[in-house]
Amino acid sequence: MKKIAMALVAGATLSGCAGLAFAGRANGPVGVYSETKANDQITDETLTAKTGEACSTSILGLVTTGDSSVPTAAKNGGIKKVVSVDNNFMQVLGVYAKFCTVVTGE
Repeated sequence: MKKIAMALVAGATLSGCAGLAFAGRANGPVGVYSETKANDQITDETLTAKTGEACSTSILGLVTTGDSSVPTAAKNGGIKKVVSVDNNFMQVLGVYAKFCTVVTGE
């Protein structure tokens, strides 16, 4: 019985820890898997075919690496004028999380 109680407490404590690295981007607590997309910015300009993406990853919210900034996403897509900015957030079991910025432009 103690093992079950400890497992439940550990699961509740660790659930979503990876997502803490990207606080404000997750939509509530994660169960087994969560993936969300959000549109952060769009202009009146016409959308173009060029896109660029930049991502950061996190493990347990303790180790976070990457550069998910708009300038990096634009550089990766060869974009000089950003038309829209979108974000993708994914996490698995609160252990692994990935946050990406996707830009479109010309």
